[in-house]
Amino acid sequence: MKILIIGKGYLGQRCADSWPDAVISDKFIKNTEDVLELLDQHQPDVVLNAAGIVGKPNVDWCETHQAETIEGNAILPIIIARACQQKNVYLLHMGTGCIFYGASPHGGPWTEDDFANPVAVYTRSKYAADLVLATMPNIGIARIRMPLDCFSHPANLINKLTSFEKIVDVENSLTVVEDMINVFHALLEKKAVGIFHVTNPGSIKHREILALYEELVDPKHHNEWIAEEDLQKLGLAKKKRSNNIMTSLNLPKYGITMRPVKEAVRDVLQKYKNQIQ
Repeated sequence: MKILIIGKGYLGQRCADSWPDAVISDKFIKNTEDVLELLDQHQPDVVLNAAGIVGKPNVDWCETHQAETIEGNAILPIIIARACQQKNVYLLHMGTGCIFYGASPHGGPWTEDDFANPVAVYTRSKYAADLVLATMPNIGIARIRMPLDCFSHPANLINKLTSFEKIVDVENSLTVVEDMINVFHALLEKKAVGIFHVTNPGSIKHREILALYEELVDPKHHNEWIAEEDLQKLGLAKKKRSNNIMTSLNLPKYGITMRPVKEAVRDVLQKYKNQIQ
């Protein structure tokens, strides 16, 4: 199986580094013809779209750059999907679980069958792509949530949390990158169609993550805990942040499993310590 990865960002590159059967492209795509040229050049069996706009230094950037955000997160995936449809090539699109805010309407974890309630420009643009791509054949949508990795990187949840002086103690689902890479590859192999929540089973609080960090990596780490509503009051965020708990009904249908979140986070932090030494 030959995989073409579109998008040479943090997670696209992590997948490329882990898959000997993958090539990665950072070509700037303007239209369907650009994607068709990539497909003709590399002749992939499957495509992973890991391109998108997240904003720098954070998603608040998207609030004042709406056009760029919509182009990168809503229009670009449709362009890529259209080209893949023309060539009859399976597409796995990387989505986000940040489209869900708070508790689900049914009281349990958010599932792939639930309609989202996005608030920010970033999450609305990502959900717009999901709504369209989910109507098309030969496409999978893999939603991840707050990636946590054993390698130090500004987009790694470990790096983010440890860099903040003030933190909200909220409970969330998250995605351990090592597990995500394996799940993505399995979905590509199976050419799995539909929406998939690629989050480690269970949930974990920021306080638990940092307690493990202090136990396993840096016992001198310190931060201040604040209330969720203080993020905007203190000017630390322009829009309300997404906090949610997700589960997957569809991964088990393909025989795909992930490690429980707390077990996986401990393992990652132990590896993280070894990587930064």
